[in-house]
Amino acid sequence: QMLLVETGGGSVQPGGSLELSCTASGYRLGPHLIGWFRQAPGKEREGVSCITPRSDGTNYANSVKGRFTISRDNAKDTVYLRMNSLKPEDTGVYYCAALWDPYTSSCAVGDDQGRYEFWGQGTQVTVSS
Repeated sequence: QMLLVETGGGSVQPGGSLELSCTASGYRLGPHLIGWFRQAPGKEREGVSCITPRSDGTNYANSVKGRFTISRDNAKDTVYLRMNSLKPEDTGVYYCAALWDPYTSSCAVGDDQGRYEFWGQGTQVTVSS
């Protein structure tokens, strides 16, 4: 069983930055495609970004393109989500999830969330003045 733990959430003013981390234990992160998702109050959970096992493919939701950057360090079993120019609409609980797919070189934020096998508990991000 893989355990995923998200850290780095918090409260920031609009225009601010945060970096989320997703650290795995139990299994090595390397062979897994990782997705970041978020859920705002009263809304469905949506895909934000994803990254392939070898970092040769990334994808972003249109709403975060140019502001968020996903990266990973397989040696540290950690995936990062750098969030710049944060907006109030970025507020929500952010989750990371893992899907075993060691050979893929592409991912899509619109993929079926049910494909992901392991999920973290989430970290709250609040953007407010």
